Amino acid sequence: VPTQEDESRDPDLMNAVKMYLKKKYKKPGNVFLGLLHRLDRPVSGVILFAKTSKAAERLSLQFRERTVEKIYRAWVEGIMPKRESRTLIHYLTKNRDKNIVFASLKSKEGALYAELTYTVLQNKNGNSLLEIKPATGRSHQIRVQLSAIGYPIVGDIKYGAHASLEKHGMQMEDAAVMIMPIAEGYPELPYAA
Repeated sequence: VPTQEDESRDPDLMNAVKMYLKKKYKKPGNVFLGLLHRLDRPVSGVILFAKTSKAAERLSLQFRERTVEKIYRAWVEGIMPKRESRTLIHYLTKNRDKNIVFASLKSKEGALYAELTYTVLQNKNGNSLLEIKPATGRSHQIRVQLSAIGYPIVGDIKYGAHASLEKHGMQMEDAAVMIMPIAEGYPELPYAA
């Protein structure tokens, strides 16, 4: 499900939440709902909305000032050394027509700086579970940066995975639901949120 309406015209989360609020609170007219961040379509996790413009303003400021720490988990294809931690730096360019991002080790015109750090948590069935902390928030960043080093996210055919989740013998719950934000300071949630 897309976070917000896109060219596919598929039902989206933002309009569903607006309809829910309108019905639950019997609101006439349009319902305000602030979208504070998005997740890529094949990803699941926590989406944060604001019910008031004041809350949206305050929370957006926290995102802009990077006082919100985003932590993700993802299964990638291939075995990586357990407990390895590494910082990746790339320069990303996006082909808007094809909605795909490319990573380069060198800066070039129009490219955006992207940085993330990952730690290998475990290995299982030829795949590795990573904890990922992006320092920047670029489009498709985690997906393209991991693919660029030869470890695409399990089932992410768009960025180089060799097979879909089903062909890997994994259910979405087993795949950490592709990428899942984890709130710092809160107990870990099971992968199937």
